[in-house]
Amino acid sequence: MPKSVAGRLDTQVTPEPTLERRIRRTFNAEYKLRMIAEAQACQHGELGALLRREKLYSHQLSDWRREFAENGVAGLSKSAPGPAAVRTPDQRRIDQLEKEKSRLNRKLAMAHDCLDLQKKALSLLDHLSNGSDA
Repeated sequence: MPKSVAGRLDTQVTPEPTLERRIRRTFNAEYKLRMIAEAQACQHGELGALLRREKLYSHQLSDWRREFAENGVAGLSKSAPGPAAVRTPDQRRIDQLEKEKSRLNRKLAMAHDCLDLQKKALSLLDHLSNGSDA
């Protein structure tokens, strides 16, 4: 026998706006320098507490140390994650227009081929009709 609907609990889930969309955190060079200095000043066993407090991972700190050692403060001030764009927006637009041009050229060539075929068929039909009359 099925259970009654009245005895069921409310199973409706309400979304939490803070958990809906996560965004990538970005850190400025001053913050990175401060974290490197604080990590350097930590005694044995205190580094984990610092990383937990700041919600960082150890690899972030090691990456920042490496970037600072290689390029100084300029190495810490990256603009955006990921590789730099290889092509400029103008170059991307040129590529897009060239693709469109080649597509339209293929379409035009197909239309010309269709017209040539129609001309040949008309010529053949005209030749057959003229040849049978004579």
